[in-house]
Amino acid sequence: MSTPPILWQPSEEAIERAQLTQFARHCVRRHNLDCNTYPEFYDWSVENPEDFWSAVWEECGVIASRKGSTVLVDGDKMPGAKWFPEARLNFAENLLRRGDRGDAFVFWDESGFRRRVSYADLYSDVSRAAQALVQLGLRAGDRAAAFIPNMPEAGMLALAALSQGIVWSSCSPDFGVDGVVDRFGQIEPKVLFCADGYVYNGQRHDCLERVREIAERLPSVRKIVVVPHLDTRLDVSDIPKAVTLEEWLRRYQPETIAYAQLPFDHPVYILFTSGTTGKPKCIVHGAGGSLLQHLKMYKLQFDLRPNDRFFFYCTTNWVVWNLLFAALCAEASVMLYDGSPFVRGGKILFDYAEKEGITHFGTSAKFIDAIAKRGLAPRETHDLSALRMILTTGSPLIPESFDYVYRDVKTDVCLSSISGGTDIMAAFADANAVLPVYRGELQCRTLGVDVQVFDEDGNPVVGEKGELVCTKPFPSMPLGFWRDRGDERYHAAYFARYPNVWCHGDWVELTERGTMIVYGRSDATLNPGGVRIGTAEIYAQVEKIDEVDESVAIGQLWPPDAPADTRVVLFVKLRPGFTLDAALAERIRTQVRDNATPRHVPAKIVQVEDIPRTKNGKVVELAVRAVVNNMPVGNTDALANPEALDLFRELPELQA
Repeated sequence: MSTPPILWQPSEEAIERAQLTQFARHCVRRHNLDCNTYPEFYDWSVENPEDFWSAVWEECGVIASRKGSTVLVDGDKMPGAKWFPEARLNFAENLLRRGDRGDAFVFWDESGFRRRVSYADLYSDVSRAAQALVQLGLRAGDRAAAFIPNMPEAGMLALAALSQGIVWSSCSPDFGVDGVVDRFGQIEPKVLFCADGYVYNGQRHDCLERVREIAERLPSVRKIVVVPHLDTRLDVSDIPKAVTLEEWLRRYQPETIAYAQLPFDHPVYILFTSGTTGKPKCIVHGAGGSLLQHLKMYKLQFDLRPNDRFFFYCTTNWVVWNLLFAALCAEASVMLYDGSPFVRGGKILFDYAEKEGITHFGTSAKFIDAIAKRGLAPRETHDLSALRMILTTGSPLIPESFDYVYRDVKTDVCLSSISGGTDIMAAFADANAVLPVYRGELQCRTLGVDVQVFDEDGNPVVGEKGELVCTKPFPSMPLGFWRDRGDERYHAAYFARYPNVWCHGDWVELTERGTMIVYGRSDATLNPGGVRIGTAEIYAQVEKIDEVDESVAIGQLWPPDAPADTRVVLFVKLRPGFTLDAALAERIRTQVRDNATPRHVPAKIVQVEDIPRTKNGKVVELAVRAVVNNMPVGNTDALANPEALDLFRELPELQA
């Protein structure tokens, strides 16, 4: 493969000023290293994990009552390694280190600006809520659950819980009752936070009727605290155990927070898998590992600084929300948005970026593709002079989207497509403010995480497609799955393929430059004739066709009565006014054949009215494949549009 063009590279001044540069120089001096490039420093970070993560602790400023002298125990075991076993710290204390009148949260919704919350006011609110939680009888290790939009109260209440060692879990308010209970019912929360409703695309959605039913099905809940969002004069007297936030906090005055000092691996979050192939798995993350990854990511990979303005479009159901509000650890301002990103003709997020001086703008690859197809040119309509980094995740960013950003959004910006997951509270392939951006590629492997690519036989390869793996322990590995006896499900999820090696389930390529290309999920790769094909390779070509709004490719067992192979089926949702005819189908096939390989060409192309997605916006290839192949789909409540699955059942086009 030829080297793609460099679309952006940092100035010498920017490299010199970067926090990563200063950190690397500190490590070079302290350990007498011969490192002059990022790849060399990366190699040192994974070959010397105790020195590296201890340096992150010290130089990135972990606040702890005790660090201890031991960094890593059983470092040859994965899972089983223990980090900083003598340490005592509090996650929330590290996020509330700044206490001035600067913005902690800035909140916009579809109507525009709503309000600001200073660090000082946030501290006061967290103090009052923490007292209320203690009075309610909650203690370290208990669970608090939130069914709430992406608003300041979500972060404030999370910090209050975490300050006392109470484990936090959240779910966006667009979930149905079954979806919420499937998640929270497993972890038995003692308090449920919610809002009275939310607004999306101009429509008001009431939540309280669902809250009543959720409460009935969660017998562990002692108190329901309702945050007014749609109605400031809220009456919750008809909901058992319910109280408004104002009423709940009324008796408490701000005071110094008594942060619970807890072990490094004390649980801090329970996050959930999407649950489209069964009941959602409850992934438990530890406080210390999550904190170290956050500090490393924000300060070293993103070069986020005090008073920077960090934004990521997300809901409280996605791990990105946990990462977003954790930007407080870098003393930045966290920019919150709730609602549709496509109001005001798709310009609202750029209105937000301009008016608030956003420095780091995060979104999904799908959003970039959507605004490109709408013909938006923000560089011509908005002042984005403050913007230094654009981050995308959720799915691979296609090369043409790189072109679009540099042509129509901003020429002088670090465009970083990153890839990680709910599983690790971090990225494997990360952003980097001191490295160039190559068209269509993720910039680098993240420091301190030994990311490799394995072939079918478990051998590391470069310049070839294979499984993304991690061969050494890292601090933000999950503590395990909730109530997983003997860690059986945890082992099966990540360690069954290669013993003592984390197998993430992504089909990727590591280039000789140290960049990475993601081709899709391993379990969604296509295998026509026994050759593995990443779905992202097909989407990259299909999405160049103007008439195509979005697509999903799956492998259909063929023939269905006695399947001996799979054939590639491509479903396309077209833009309004277009119909899939023979000419358009042939253009799609030609585009794929000429720019990928003949094996990538779909055997069947079928037009559908909609394509099912999770509430985080990810296309659910596995669910579509299951429906087409007459297999069960475990939990459709995890989908934003579950009715779309019916469009794929018993299609006559797929019977021959």
